[in-house]
Amino acid sequence: MLYSLEAGGKRIRPLLVFAAMDAFGRNPEEGVAAAAAIEMVHTYSLIHDDLPSMDDDDLRRGKPTNHKVFGEAMAILAGDALLTYSFELLGNMRASADAKLRLVMGLAKAAGASGMVGGQAADMEGEDKELTLEQLEAIHINKTGRLLTFSVLAGAILSDADEEKIGMLTRFAFHLGLAFQIRDDILDLEGEVGTIGKPVGSDTANHKSTYPKLLTLEGAKNALESHIQRAKDELEQTGLETTLLLEITELIATRNH
Repeated sequence: MLYSLEAGGKRIRPLLVFAAMDAFGRNPEEGVAAAAAIEMVHTYSLIHDDLPSMDDDDLRRGKPTNHKVFGEAMAILAGDALLTYSFELLGNMRASADAKLRLVMGLAKAAGASGMVGGQAADMEGEDKELTLEQLEAIHINKTGRLLTFSVLAGAILSDADEEKIGMLTRFAFHLGLAFQIRDDILDLEGEVGTIGKPVGSDTANHKSTYPKLLTLEGAKNALESHIQRAKDELEQTGLETTLLLEITELIATRNH
C-alpha cells in the first residue's frame, strides 16, 4: 500500500480539495483526511489498472508497478485495502455528521459502478472497437472526470457551500476532467517515458480509442484548449477567490507528466 501511495504522482485530486477550500476562505488543513482518502482511491485504481488482466503495465510514476514488485495477488489486496481504508478515513475525520455522510456517499458514487469503475469497464469493452466521440467522452467523464469532480466538491462540502456554488464548481470540474484526459491522450503520443513515468504508446498498443485518434493530434489540442477555457469561464462565474483553482487548471493544460 505504501509503495504505491508514496511513489509520487501529481496529487491533482488532493490539490483540488485544498484549492476549493481556499476559494471559500477555509483552512485547507481541515480537508487533509478527505484529500488523502481520494488519493488512496485514485492509487488503488492505478494498481489495479496496471495488472496483467487490465493494461499490463510495467511502470507507474517512474517505478516498477505494484504487481511487478509484490506479485499480482498482493497488488490486488493492496488496492482493495486502499479503497476500504479511504472510507475509514472519511468516517473518522473531524467534520459534521452531515458533511461526512455527503463525502462518503459522494466518493462511493464517484468511484463505483456509476463512476470510475463503470468508466474503466466501458473503456475495456471499447478496446479493439471504433468508438464515437460521444462514446469516448462518456467513458472518460466516468473513468477520470467523476473523481476529479468529487475532489472539487469535497472541498466545497467541507466549506459549507450552497447549492448554487456547488453547481458552478461541478460544471468547472466537468470541463477540467475532460481536459485532463485529453492531455493524457496527447502525452501518450508525445510524452517521454522518463518524464511521464509510464510507458508511452500504451493506448495504441491496447487498441484504445483516444482523442488524437478521433480528432487528430491537432484537433485534440484544440479540444483541450476549448475545455480549459470553458473551465475558466465557469470559475469566473462563481465570484470566489479562485487563484489556486486557476493555477491547477493551467497545470493540467500544460503538464508534461
